[in-house]
Amino acid sequence: MAKDYPETPDGRYFVSKGRLWRKTDPSLPDSDRRAAIKSLMQARRAVRDASTESEERAGRDAVQEAKEHLGERGPVWWTDDAPDLTRHAPWNTVYADWWNDLPETTRTKGL
Repeated sequence: MAKDYPETPDGRYFVSKGRLWRKTDPSLPDSDRRAAIKSLMQARRAVRDASTESEERAGRDAVQEAKEHLGERGPVWWTDDAPDLTRHAPWNTVYADWWNDLPETTRTKGL
């Protein structure tokens, strides 16, 4: 990642802007991951460059599809029935103790 965001001990999330964001499925083969990232970047460019509502909608749908392929959206990629805490503040979740125990400099990177 470009920024050294705090990552939860179980590897499921990173923290940015004070929120948990689901990480890419670590079991995804590298070639699939690279292809999905390429598709994601193309889709984001399509949203940016859209000149009609239908082009923007198609781009957003492609972003969603790529994010689901990466495991960052849609069904969770872990198998222990833990809920998806995406967009939750870490200090209001099961990660509260972990968050509070982080050094201030590390927490700042996630805010």
